[in-house]
Amino acid sequence: MDYLPLFFKLENRNALLVGGGQVALRKARLLVRTKAIVTVISREIDPQLAQLLKENNGLSIIGEYSDTLLNEKLLVTAATDDQALNERVYRDALARNIPVNVVDNPALCTFVFPAIVDRSPIVIAISSGGKAPVLVRVLRAKLETLIPNGYSKLGELAGQFREQVKAKFKTINQRRHFWESILQGQVAETMLAGREKDAYQMMEKKLENANTKLPAGEVYLVGAGPGDPELLTFKALRLMQQADVVLYDALVSKEVMELCRRDADLVFVGKQRDNHAVPQQSINQMLVDHAKKGRRVVRLKGGDPFIFGRGGEELQLLKEQGIPFQVVPGITAASACSTYAGIPLTHRDYAQSVTFVTGQQKNRSSELDYSQLVRNGQTVVFYMGLHNLADICSKLVAAGQDAKTPAAIVSKGTSADQQVLVGDLSNLVELQASAKLAAPALIIVGQVVLLQEQLQWFGANHLESISSVS
Repeated sequence: MDYLPLFFKLENRNALLVGGGQVALRKARLLVRTKAIVTVISREIDPQLAQLLKENNGLSIIGEYSDTLLNEKLLVTAATDDQALNERVYRDALARNIPVNVVDNPALCTFVFPAIVDRSPIVIAISSGGKAPVLVRVLRAKLETLIPNGYSKLGELAGQFREQVKAKFKTINQRRHFWESILQGQVAETMLAGREKDAYQMMEKKLENANTKLPAGEVYLVGAGPGDPELLTFKALRLMQQADVVLYDALVSKEVMELCRRDADLVFVGKQRDNHAVPQQSINQMLVDHAKKGRRVVRLKGGDPFIFGRGGEELQLLKEQGIPFQVVPGITAASACSTYAGIPLTHRDYAQSVTFVTGQQKNRSSELDYSQLVRNGQTVVFYMGLHNLADICSKLVAAGQDAKTPAAIVSKGTSADQQVLVGDLSNLVELQASAKLAAPALIIVGQVVLLQEQLQWFGANHLESISSVS
């Protein structure tokens, strides 16, 4: 993030605009909407700009720029075609720690003017930091169509009742729950339908009859998918935005975490090999404790919570304690990572079944019945098996699997760092010793791996040609 988005309160504050042409006029129109007191300095001033300043308590000065004009200014904008003058304004403002914008010159800006969707008091600002202004305008146009003007009225309603709600509900959680019920319920729909008077009457009744007791807590067990945030379900995103507390694992990507509610408490409870930040029993108890305090708790897990995610263990305690819960499936790693690697798990010519196996048992062993995994027309996917790769390959061969069976490792699947290593059961260990692919990783064994070179599409770093598999 190159710029920190901020909203300046400019009402009755002084702003300096250097330049008097059409570009300066556009900036002045924006500034006066904030009720700023705008001073314009230029050798010539567009008549429309002069009239705008006259109508909005501004000041127009015909003359040369001087740094004394920066006195008592909250911010300054340079909108001239004189590069030397623009650079001078920038340096002067910088020396005084005054925010400065030189139009169409990001290198000479300490702030930028965003594209604005105005539904005052709701205001949405969009910026590319000056890198893609046309794209910003496209996004603004999309938002203009998605956000009805009624949200302006809804914002006014919320503002008028804010103090009354604050007086009735003593805790932040209670107030937030109440406002969510209002802004996502019948009051909001009535306002957006244009029935303003009815919406206000309905709001008054809702507030009068509202229950001020601590709301019941609930736990949402949410599958975060393999890492790509665009693979989240709509329901997962909605619950993540409502959560008071988020307990998240090591496999949940930072891009997914960015989509959680900004003011939610984020608690890392991830497990990595030989490094458990929080024991599983403690995690289970934390879910109960937070819910009993009336909080909405999201337990965010990589992949799907019911596929090698220990989600069932966590829900058992919630059920015993009478804590309500919901489960939101996620795209499991086997499905997502194989897809992004270009390896279909089933194919009429190669595999008619697929088996998911954990390569790491409860006691850190890999005591599987390998004879059940050696079947024609079957794909086997090993989760958490990278550290047991040699054991997995050798035991499959010992159980009767052809040593030349194609096999692949998909590391950090669906992410920009995804890597795919392809070989067979006889050489995959050696290839991995050289490549050193990192966890998290999946091991895929079966004839479908032969399709990887043909079907890869995600731009993965393909470390070994499939043609080497004979």
